[in-house]
Amino acid sequence: MIIEPNKAKEYMSLLDEGLQVQQAGIDVSVAEIAVFKSSGKIDFDNSDRKRADIEALPWPEDKTLKLSPGPYLVTLNETFKMPRDAAAIMRPRSTLSRCGATIATSVWDPGYEGRSQVLLIVFNEHGLEIKKDARIGQILFFKMDRPAKSLYRGAYHKENLQ
Repeated sequence: MIIEPNKAKEYMSLLDEGLQVQQAGIDVSVAEIAVFKSSGKIDFDNSDRKRADIEALPWPEDKTLKLSPGPYLVTLNETFKMPRDAAAIMRPRSTLSRCGATIATSVWDPGYEGRSQVLLIVFNEHGLEIKKDARIGQILFFKMDRPAKSLYRGAYHKENLQ
């Protein structure tokens, strides 16, 4: 069951509740955009895991980046503190899709805390102009039928909280 957004907003910080709280979910926004500078590495048990190196793009004076086609790592403005009895997934906002771009995301597990990152993929051959704080995704929170037996404490727990 989807948790009503006015209840789910307790699980995250917001820039502007009036703009971000929607009918079924809550919009998330762009704090930082980075480019990939190296390959990453994944495996089964994380013993060889290596995150790709990234470099943040500086925001110009008008706070608008002109992105070429390709992948970007976006750090969100919002911080999350997931309760024991909820999980979440995120979908791109429809305007992002209509501009020829999308986001790829993961699952927000019970117990996760942090400022999440999502993959922005620009498919439009003409690129994408994106302003700082643009709303790019909508997160939906789901009530679990029982509280999780254990909470998320993985490598990305409490990420990007500085």
